[in-house]
Amino acid sequence: MDEKATSHENYAPGWPGLEPTWTSSAKSGVGTALDPESEVWFTTSHGILNEIYYGRIDQACTRDMGLIVTDGAGFFSEEKRDAHHQIAMLAPGVPAFRMTNTCRQERYTIEKEVLADPVRECVLQQTRFTPLQGELSSYHLYVLLSPHLGNWGHNNTAWVSEYKGAPMLFARREGFCLALACSSPWLNSSVGFVGKSDGWQDIHQHGQMEWHYTRAQNGNVALTGEIDLAATGGEFNLVVGFGSTPGEAGHRALASLLTPFEEARDQYVREWEAWQRTLLPLEAKAESVRDIYRISTAVLRTHEAKNFPGGFIASLSIPWGEVRGDDDLGGYHLVWPRDLVETAGGLLAVGGKEDMNRVLHYLHTTQEPNGHWPQNMWMDGTFYWTGMQVDETALPILLLELAHREGALHDSDRQRLWPMVRRAAGFVARAGPVTDQDRWEEDAGYTAFTLAAEIAALLIAADLADLEGEKELAHYMRETADAWNASIERWTYVKDTDIARQVGVEGYYVRIAPPGLSTAGSSVRGYVQIKNRPPDDSARLAQNVVSPDTLALVRFGLRAPDDPRILNTIKVIDAMLKVETPYGTSWHRYNDDGYGEQKDGSPFEGIGIGRAWPLLTGERAHYELAAGNTQAAQSLMHAMESFADIGGMIPEQVWDSADIPGQGLYCGRPTGSAMPLVWAHAEYVKLRRSLRDGRVFDMPPQTLERYVKKKTGSRHTIWRYNNKTRHMSVGKTLRVETLSPATLRWTSDGWQTAHNTELQATGLGVYYADLPTAKLEAGSAVEFTFHWHMEDRWQGENFTVQVA
Repeated sequence: MDEKATSHENYAPGWPGLEPTWTSSAKSGVGTALDPESEVWFTTSHGILNEIYYGRIDQACTRDMGLIVTDGAGFFSEEKRDAHHQIAMLAPGVPAFRMTNTCRQERYTIEKEVLADPVRECVLQQTRFTPLQGELSSYHLYVLLSPHLGNWGHNNTAWVSEYKGAPMLFARREGFCLALACSSPWLNSSVGFVGKSDGWQDIHQHGQMEWHYTRAQNGNVALTGEIDLAATGGEFNLVVGFGSTPGEAGHRALASLLTPFEEARDQYVREWEAWQRTLLPLEAKAESVRDIYRISTAVLRTHEAKNFPGGFIASLSIPWGEVRGDDDLGGYHLVWPRDLVETAGGLLAVGGKEDMNRVLHYLHTTQEPNGHWPQNMWMDGTFYWTGMQVDETALPILLLELAHREGALHDSDRQRLWPMVRRAAGFVARAGPVTDQDRWEEDAGYTAFTLAAEIAALLIAADLADLEGEKELAHYMRETADAWNASIERWTYVKDTDIARQVGVEGYYVRIAPPGLSTAGSSVRGYVQIKNRPPDDSARLAQNVVSPDTLALVRFGLRAPDDPRILNTIKVIDAMLKVETPYGTSWHRYNDDGYGEQKDGSPFEGIGIGRAWPLLTGERAHYELAAGNTQAAQSLMHAMESFADIGGMIPEQVWDSADIPGQGLYCGRPTGSAMPLVWAHAEYVKLRRSLRDGRVFDMPPQTLERYVKKKTGSRHTIWRYNNKTRHMSVGKTLRVETLSPATLRWTSDGWQTAHNTELQATGLGVYYADLPTAKLEAGSAVEFTFHWHMEDRWQGENFTVQVA
């Protein structure tokens, strides 16, 4: 197991190998053991193991591991490319897999059972090779493993050695080590640089192994071992063990080999089945399409960290991984607080109350001092991207309320978490109503989803503030929520546009950005920004950017499903964004979305065309349920199931154009985007729960009662620096808000008289003054400026609000 080079080494040529990339994001399975002793997670696709994550769920350590079959006389078959694939769970809701790969030329079958060792950091693969033509002795079988240790394909070192007499292949990089072992000693073994001296090149050129390199140093490396078919009778076990040293990895690999596979499998299955029994039985009894409920619950739980309980990543996949390198992981095996909240809501919907408590504890731990959470982060809370999204700070407040309402949170827990909620509500109050970025990672602006999340969060926080005896704070948050809610149409509803006339509606809700923001190009995960920013706060001058995000106004209880403005917008959404596929209906995120494959099917590399999102099918189903259209909701749920791949994984996007077989793209089938998208699976299980209950599971009751049933309005128009309103209605009180203490100097008669008013502190970092403007007549104006206390200076400019 010695990792140090010696004078007897046979060094592989071709350093450093080809530029490393990751592999297909189209996973057919994801898995991990439930025992916290086993800190490994694995993925499968195309009949083989793909990325294995070790130590932390945000650290991928392999690219893939597959088998090659030859006959030494011209037949060369790589199972991931040259075989038909089948996959099934070993038991319902247990993410251990039985894979069957049948040669396209009907020469062989390879059957595998894959799972994680439940008590150590190893992935196990029990394998059976069966010839369909000829004898076992007619074939050579090789295993190829590509290490990418610690999220890095560069600078890996591989070597041939042994641990306690057991032959193994090793790799290491900066504190990460792996050992590949087989239940039967290798007939041949070698290491090399990918594309230059690796086993694939050797076997493809020679029909068998002729290179026997013992070391490949600091590059993009691969490990190759030949299985002794004669000695094994075609049945053998492969183990990939991990550790911080070669000895640790080798020890774990050997310990797993010496443990009967059946013993590890039984414990793995038993622990998962015990967890599944704690969940609600929401499976369908008899339906015309497959039911992926238990697959989805397993997907949700699989994406949780072991050493950071309650931390869930967005996906064990790298979108378009085949063109992604070390510096471009795609951001999906990170924690996105929004996806985390959606995942936790899904777990709560199926009865996972203990899982919910771990998530709330994780959120409490990773909250920033000013109340927000990073846009996305590593498991330890370290920022990855530096942007901020107000909805990602609002949604944890909704999650806590949902947990309390579902009986997963006791009063003592609520009181313990109140400081977290208070900080988060303060951030929402300071940063809203304009968001830094919306839920699709866009530029700042007004979007229905973010506005709905912010308003609901403030109402929920107000209820909690009342319970904690902070009555004035609760009153301020409700007034703010009311004012923002009353302004939604002013900010985001447009009338008499070309699109409105084409569709035949009066108007519709749009996404809109405030003035002064620059445009930018696309990035990853959604990121084509809106061009031609509007010059003021009137949505009438906005670009016609339409999105199903509008349905959040109903989902979060701010508008009734039969509100004429909602119905108008749905007509526009369907006219512009709806997609019919052979597998069901779905929708684009918004018009001119640029996150998806290019027109010719090439992978997304900064430019592309956004495709249909199955999770939007689930969101539309929730709207239909709220509107009383249960049959439509059921049909859309079945579409979500149909969009899943052979392993039941729901993708981020499905292809919505003509088939491109050469790119593996078929209408209604998964694209190269993330798969599984945990958020999509969470939406699916929430829909299962909602349909069972006959109501939207996660709709906040506070908003529904206040705005739909009681139709509570607002007496305020709010002016603040990120929302410099220029007009207010007759009868409104103008509330001026700042984020620093100040004296407001103002006039309503063109400075014939002037008044000084001290801004009051809210306790949330917001200061405000209510001006007596309710009796001002139309055509008058309020002008004001500030004297800032901390800097002892005047603003040096005046601001005007017209009474309309």
